[in-house]
Amino acid sequence: MTESNQVVIVDDNEDITSVMSDILDIGGFNIVGIGHDGKEAVSLYRKHKPDFIFLDVRMPIMNGIQALKEIKDENSNANVIMITADDETGIIQELKKLNATAIIVKPFKIETIFETIKNINK
Repeated sequence: MTESNQVVIVDDNEDITSVMSDILDIGGFNIVGIGHDGKEAVSLYRKHKPDFIFLDVRMPIMNGIQALKEIKDENSNANVIMITADDETGIIQELKKLNATAIIVKPFKIETIFETIKNINK
């Protein structure tokens, strides 16, 4: 994990984006964008082309599932890490079908963020 890893964080809960930003910053990641809805997620992805984008599922304006579709349509290799409080099989299956790079279920431990990125970088 190096500082060259650019990250975008998108969640409608500002406390979550703030905490994740602090965690990833301490971990040596470069936070290039923070958004609070799916439309911002797509825009930030297009602008920065980050190494990783953390994307919440339930958000206003455009949800994370629709944002995931748009990002993957643009770049099928984009590393989109979905974050959801819904551990329902249907949501998880849909995210997998849409080729989410990884899925993190809330609440999660800080280590989970780094383990997920480490597994993607293998």
